Amino acid sequence: METARDVLTALARRQAFGDLEALVAAGVPLNAERAPVAALCAFGQRVMELDAEDFGMPEEAGEVPKDLLDRARASRMPQAPRERPRGALATLRPAYALLLEVIAIRWHRREMAAMVAALHIASEYLALLAWEPVLGHAGDPALLGPAVTGPGSRFGVPAEPGAARVCDHTRPERSACERALRVATEPPSGWRAYLDRQHSQVAQALGDCAARCRTPCSVMSRLDEDVRADLAERCRLAADFTDGALVKLRHAAPVGHGFGVPSPHEVQSAWARARRSLARHRLGGAALASAEKDRYPLPGLPGLFSAIAGAEIVPDTLLADVSARLTAALS
Repeated sequence: METARDVLTALARRQAFGDLEALVAAGVPLNAERAPVAALCAFGQRVMELDAEDFGMPEEAGEVPKDLLDRARASRMPQAPRERPRGALATLRPAYALLLEVIAIRWHRREMAAMVAALHIASEYLALLAWEPVLGHAGDPALLGPAVTGPGSRFGVPAEPGAARVCDHTRPERSACERALRVATEPPSGWRAYLDRQHSQVAQALGDCAARCRTPCSVMSRLDEDVRADLAERCRLAADFTDGALVKLRHAAPVGHGFGVPSPHEVQSAWARARRSLARHRLGGAALASAEKDRYPLPGLPGLFSAIAGAEIVPDTLLADVSARLTAALS
């Protein structure tokens, strides 16, 4: 017969942090101090929900071990223009490692809507992941200007009424790019509004500069030819992933425009179609060549993200480590 401890331990091992936190709050008997368990549950649930603006912040439920908070801060979006450290604006690689872990957990828990939402988040910033080796940061607005402004640049420059269109950016993208160049001087409220509404559009615009622009300006022409060619290839791969069958599942899920939730079979089928398309790229083909031997739930996805980043990205173990500490505390 299962005891209360058996149930709580099973929830901890399944990374069901929210359910475990609710039971702890309801007063289920514990063989451990309640405050540390509650704090770990609250922290784990925040990370599972990808609440990046509050990653690494103290939890009201209690004190979270500093090493876990520091690891979460690597994926945090700074909430003020001068906040330090810069977290996901310095590098997106820890955030993508965490996304890979969350996607795998959602798959194993058969939470397809949440999994598709995480994949959509990953797709929105892939272009910045590709640009990171070139910029030296992950599109930090406080540092972006020197790389995209100057003579011959059309980045964030409004289109003149009646003039021929020479930039492929949409009007919202141009507006977001213009805002990105000045938002570091705005108060924290304006900074947060930019991150919420326009930062992903800047990512898309930079991806278009490298992968799709028909009349490149100095944003690209200033780069050495080999750097430019490599960046363009990685951004084209990112764009095709974003436009592919897997990410399009979002539009059939509650997080999109419909009311259906894709089944695990539909997710697998969409990823198989996306892989066939992505493998037509030289870089994509190399990244996905060993996908059949990959034990990740979406085989080849870590290799694809690594190819786009130009650096190895493997699934994080942050949530697994929270689970292990909860299990140890409960036993």
